[in-house]
Amino acid sequence: MTTQLPDYYETLQVSPRADRETIERVFRHLAKRYHPDNRDSGNTDTFTRIVEAYHVLTDPEQRARYDLVYEQVKVAQWRIFDQETTRSEIAADARIRNAVLALLYVARRNDCANPAIGAVELERTLGCPESLMAFHIWYLREQGLIKRNESGGFAITAAGVDRVLERGGPGKPHTNLISAGESTNGRAAMA
Repeated sequence: MTTQLPDYYETLQVSPRADRETIERVFRHLAKRYHPDNRDSGNTDTFTRIVEAYHVLTDPEQRARYDLVYEQVKVAQWRIFDQETTRSEIAADARIRNAVLALLYVARRNDCANPAIGAVELERTLGCPESLMAFHIWYLREQGLIKRNESGGFAITAAGVDRVLERGGPGKPHTNLISAGESTNGRAAMA
């Protein structure tokens, strides 16, 4: 697998705990929707990614190998808490909001037509409890930086993209999304 690991679970819109029957059912639905012969919603690239994800996730050996790497990448990719951050709830909150915006920015850039990420996926990826994530989602929505789309997921707005770009882009794995000491009168400068 490459360093840019495709997220097959996100591609098929299933949980990493999904059983084979669920994967097959969702695959059939998505394959029908994105098949190139479908005049209304056909998309060759999306269909190809869906088929690739299906083949890996329904083969027990391939899925086991994929899951090992997938979990390592997910843990390393968006580690946002360290000892210094836990000393300051305000700094931790700003880092979570920056991370949410960064994730949604990347999702929008990678698939502008379907950029949404669900709240549960954000919670899992960032290791943030539901009650705390609800606060950050509320705040980012009130600021007009994110919005809920038709599928129920969250997507970054143009204002959110501008905010990410003002801060230097979405960040890279193992880099801080804000730097230590970034504050104004004891408050985090971001969001």
